Amino acid sequence: MAKQMPKRSLEKVGLSVTGACVALVTLVVVALIVMVAQRGLSTFIKDGVDVLNFFTGTVWNLAVTDEATGLPFTGALPLIVTSFAVTIISTVIALPIAIGSAIYVVEIQPKFGQKYFQPLIELLVGIPSVVFGLIGFHVIVSAVRAIFNVEMGLGILPGSIVLALMILPTITTLSIDALRAVPDSYRQGSLALGYTRWQTIWHVVLKSATPSLMTAVILGMTRAFGETLAVRMVIGGVEAMPTSLIDSASTITTTLTTSMAVYATGSVQNDALWTLGLLLMGMSLFFILIIHLIGAKGAKSRG
Repeated sequence: MAKQMPKRSLEKVGLSVTGACVALVTLVVVALIVMVAQRGLSTFIKDGVDVLNFFTGTVWNLAVTDEATGLPFTGALPLIVTSFAVTIISTVIALPIAIGSAIYVVEIQPKFGQKYFQPLIELLVGIPSVVFGLIGFHVIVSAVRAIFNVEMGLGILPGSIVLALMILPTITTLSIDALRAVPDSYRQGSLALGYTRWQTIWHVVLKSATPSLMTAVILGMTRAFGETLAVRMVIGGVEAMPTSLIDSASTITTTLTTSMAVYATGSVQNDALWTLGLLLMGMSLFFILIIHLIGAKGAKSRG
């Protein structure tokens, strides 16, 4: 059919189809942002919930009404703190392992990395999150219970360990790509100046790959911040301010999944949950913005 159509008509068809695809994607993204923002802001505009109290309040209980305000308790600070805690701790756990693995398979044993290690990492990427949750519940939670001599073993620590396992393939794969992107001329020049291999790795390779490594870290944090199912299985689901890493807690995503189907659409409780969704989307957009800023800075430094 393409051979029978005139070239000018074929160009118009191609332009129309690709333009329609771009317009559709743009429309979907804008519609999602507008819908979530509209529903999320209803908590403050329509329902009269105090913005400061929402972000700084320490009591979240949508089933109980505050006698002073006549509104449910919507202090989201415990959920925000827990979400950032599991994200940061999981990144701290996964990052050294990921970068160490990347250095080994790129700088020490590249043949081993290409033939064996990367297929293994890709296998981890394909494992469903519920499997990580099951492993975390039966292995990590049991270990925490035995080590710390606690009754439940659920909390931020097991949630962070499970998340670290889940984001490890992402950070490792991107770190490998970042190190491989460093030109060999940098390594050769460093060795020619008398640096050892490890001095070259530390002072030249890692420094040159820093923007790309930072992107890997942010992408890993983005996935950790939005993960739900696996974390829900090991964190405990208690919507209260945690006082230690082995206290049962709840993240923004786990609260959304457990409560969204409970309350009627348009209610104060439902609007408050949409506000959590808006906060979650805002954090994801913030992480994406950081990635673009890091990429632009890295491109500028490379000239």
